[in-house]
Amino acid sequence: MSISEVANKNHEELFPNHKSTLKVTDPEFIELFDNFAFDEVISYGNLDTRTRLMIILGSIIASQALGEYKVMLGGALNVGITPIEVKEILYQTVPYIGIAKAFDFLHATNEILGDRGIKLPLEGQSTTSPETRYEKGLEVQKSIFGEMIDKMYQESPENQIHIQKYLSANCFGDYYTRKGLDLKTRELLTFSIILSLGGCEPQLKGHVQGNLNVGNDKEVLLNTVTQLLPYVGYPRALNAIRCINEVISV
Repeated sequence: MSISEVANKNHEELFPNHKSTLKVTDPEFIELFDNFAFDEVISYGNLDTRTRLMIILGSIIASQALGEYKVMLGGALNVGITPIEVKEILYQTVPYIGIAKAFDFLHATNEILGDRGIKLPLEGQSTTSPETRYEKGLEVQKSIFGEMIDKMYQESPENQIHIQKYLSANCFGDYYTRKGLDLKTRELLTFSIILSLGGCEPQLKGHVQGNLNVGNDKEVLLNTVTQLLPYVGYPRALNAIRCINEVISV
């Protein structure tokens, strides 16, 4: 089996001294995958290791790959992703994938953190109250999307305006306002989560623009799609690139 030196080095960084059973049962596959995912793909672009692991965790949760999540969570902790960051990544997925899909990942995360001797609950990261969540959420929402938010409110039928208010108070007020991750990271995570869900291209385009507005340029978005490719596959990656190109023509 011929796994490149670069692939071995990158794999060892995440999983020191790991003994893969698949190297025994599926050596050809591991050679193909490791050389692609841990050498060829990682060598593309300039996302730092921490950012790469953060978007991968968010993507894997959205993809409902619990087994892979447990493996990659260990790797993320090994390279310095903090327990608070891990929890914030997980919490950030909830308004986009729903609690039904996030529930098992909450328990798995708690189990892995507990096994590492990390006491739960972690320090709270909320910055809002029931009285301020809507106002602060709307403020963050407008800081990302600008006048588009006013237009969404103006064009929403009366029997649907509650959804717009939920978006402001819950999605943005409850989650985006939390500490633990900065706004640029949260918006890049959201892009990663939505592209991994598939079938949400209108929302994905909105968050392409949102990423641009907070300082994540086209190169960052293309690098993100590239790093997620081994985990989400070509159809979702190509759909994401199409959305990027339709929003950012150059």
